[in-house]
Amino acid sequence: MELPTDPLFLIAGSGEYPRLVIEGARKAGVTRIAMAVFEGETDPALAAMVDDSFPMRVGQLGKLLEAARQSGATRALMAGQIAPSHLFNLRPDFKALVLLAKLKERNAESLFGAVGSEMTKVGVSLISATTFLDDHLATPGLIAGPRLKPRHVEDLDYGFRIAKETSRLDIGQTVVVKNGTVLAVEAFEGTNEAIRRGGKLGKGAATLVKVSKPGQDMRFDVPVVGTKTLEVAAEAGIRVIGVEAGSTILLNRPKVCALAESLAITIYGK
Repeated sequence: MELPTDPLFLIAGSGEYPRLVIEGARKAGVTRIAMAVFEGETDPALAAMVDDSFPMRVGQLGKLLEAARQSGATRALMAGQIAPSHLFNLRPDFKALVLLAKLKERNAESLFGAVGSEMTKVGVSLISATTFLDDHLATPGLIAGPRLKPRHVEDLDYGFRIAKETSRLDIGQTVVVKNGTVLAVEAFEGTNEAIRRGGKLGKGAATLVKVSKPGQDMRFDVPVVGTKTLEVAAEAGIRVIGVEAGSTILLNRPKVCALAESLAITIYGK
């Protein structure tokens, strides 16, 4: 697939994700990148990697839209953790308040979808959050760690069925299972807390499964597994992590795979 090389407006949250996007975009030939920098969220060091940056608080939707318009880009990409619960809770501006008042549901899809619609009005369209990250996408089969045992194969199949259903219901995209029993389902608390709960109940050797939602809008809220996920999983006694191939980002795949090998945790793509 031919990657876009026209100017890019990056909406950068926390973590390593934005840096990987910048590196991937430069590799693809993007010569101009402007970036929204959120106070207390975005790594300030990233400013040196882009051509222009626009500082703002989380929740300043009007300022975000104006920055997108001034950036000169016609495409934007959301990268990094910008939790829906934080997006408008930190002193939302008038534009954000008006948008929130129109929403009947306030989840990742509705919130970020509404932001995407507002950006389109200023001439900037959101593109898939996996753009420029082909090297970091999960692939089918064994990705890292020990080979699967038969009981793990059964738990992976079961976990994928359950996770697809819970994500369809907009509950969560992650489940923890063991021996055909659901130990934990991710909800508002996030992936890491679900891992800890499931691991405690499983008393070791549990399986974690993370999937995309049916009909996932790949512009935002795509499933991500990073080194932090592995560290929490190891502490909780998770031995296998199942991810959806082609739609799950392994944040810095070489580092994730190396850590999985050292922790003897299997990562498997389906």
